[in-house]
Amino acid sequence: MSKQKDHSSDNINAKDFLIGSLVGTAIGASLALLFAPKAGKELRQDINKGAHELKDKASEWKDVAYEKTDEFKDYAREQKAHLQKAVTEKSQEFHDKFNETKRSLQEKINRAYDEVEETKADVLEKADELKETAKEKAEVTEDAAKDVKKTVEKAAKDVKDK
Repeated sequence: MSKQKDHSSDNINAKDFLIGSLVGTAIGASLALLFAPKAGKELRQDINKGAHELKDKASEWKDVAYEKTDEFKDYAREQKAHLQKAVTEKSQEFHDKFNETKRSLQEKINRAYDEVEETKADVLEKADELKETAKEKAEVTEDAAKDVKKTVEKAAKDVKDK
């Protein structure tokens, strides 16, 4: 980033220098011609010469400006390509991380679901076992109650008979 700022600053300074030089040359040449003590014909020749020199300088500066513009365009293209590459890479990294996280979460959900299903099966099995045990205990209790009933009836009959 610092390199970009330096390059941009150099370009602005070069542009300012070019403009300043061009304007300074034009003003200096005009003032020199106006204040020089010369005859009209010589003054016109000097003005003409100065105008041609100014035209040549302007042409040179124009060429430099075109070169700088091309350099700026190339630099902009390079930066654009660099930024596009960086954005593409970061986008791919984000996409990969997203898919990795998605897979990880799906695996955790699947494990939790399997554990719930196993626990559910264990609970149902234990409930069936408890139901069977309760049924067996009820039968044993019923048999014991019948035996007690018979014993009580026999004892009541014996008491009645005596």
